[in-house]
Amino acid sequence: MNLTESKKTLALSGAALGVVAAALAFFGNPKNMAICIACFIRDTAGAMKLHQAAVVQYVRPEIVGIVVGAFLISLITKEYRSTAGSSPMIRFVLGMIMMIGALVFLGCPLRMLIRMSAGDLNAYVALVGFVGGVFTGTAALKKGFSLGRSYESRSVSGYVLPVLLVIVLILSVTTTLMAVSEKGPGSMHAPVLIALVGGLVFGAVSQKCRTCFAGSFRDVILMKNFDLITVIGAFFVIMLIFNIATGGFRLSFDGQPVAHAQHLWNILGMYVVGFAAVLASGCPLRQLVLAGQGSSDSAVTFLGMFIGAALCHNFGLAGAAAAAATDASPAVAGGPGMAGKAAVIICIAVLFVIGFLPGIQREKK
Repeated sequence: MNLTESKKTLALSGAALGVVAAALAFFGNPKNMAICIACFIRDTAGAMKLHQAAVVQYVRPEIVGIVVGAFLISLITKEYRSTAGSSPMIRFVLGMIMMIGALVFLGCPLRMLIRMSAGDLNAYVALVGFVGGVFTGTAALKKGFSLGRSYESRSVSGYVLPVLLVIVLILSVTTTLMAVSEKGPGSMHAPVLIALVGGLVFGAVSQKCRTCFAGSFRDVILMKNFDLITVIGAFFVIMLIFNIATGGFRLSFDGQPVAHAQHLWNILGMYVVGFAAVLASGCPLRQLVLAGQGSSDSAVTFLGMFIGAALCHNFGLAGAAAAAATDASPAVAGGPGMAGKAAVIICIAVLFVIGFLPGIQREKK
């Protein structure tokens, strides 16, 4: 079935994704996180001891499920195509940059939308930055930017990432090799089977309806095409209904879980994500789906995000969540420290070099 054939099927697809996210939140995932790609990659990197932030360490079955779900549905529908060779090192850097921007904001575009549906006004502020980043990336495309062609490769090349992720998940369930948070966001999770099934469905539906947050806004800017943004809108409506029904909706800047109100850095963090996602031809979710359907280039981008998550916590680049004062400790404003702020500025500079500097590969696909 082609889920992109009409706005109705796209809206139904978005609603289905929203139901999956709501179910995962209901069964134990952090409610205003539900299925955040950046957060869950970070948690998985922590579980593999690539960083030592004890509150965000857990192998998230959803990440495995999204990649494997896209892999299986692409095989079934004969859309699987193993490709590679489109500027892999630049894609690796773009993956790292996307993760840095996301963790300064404290969420990927998917979590930004989930936070918006819970009334987090900081996420609405960040949306301005994200759209601005997509607009800048689109301007680079109009100037002729391209990472070059991908080429057919051996089919087995596309199997590597799904197989590796399944092995990691099996090890996390059957051994004590992986770290597991005892408190904080990493300790909050749906049962493994429910999380895995949710990820499989999320990956399969996203593959069939071409879900991409950056691509949705890019299509509006480039072609005045609102098809893909229909998916985003339907997802938002379902999550809004869920949050209102469960008492999770609170319209405010302050008091939002795992968030901060440092507006400039929320804007700039998501600006980085939007800009990098357009240059890399997909947001973090889209990169997982493309990797699942055979793109080794997107698998390299995923590895960039994975290493970027570790760097963020090892070098203090990630934003801190705001916290109210208690009897034992003063209030914390949250947001990134000086290292995180410097990293965001450097990322923006690097993105302009990649996107606009003459001499960067501009071979049309």
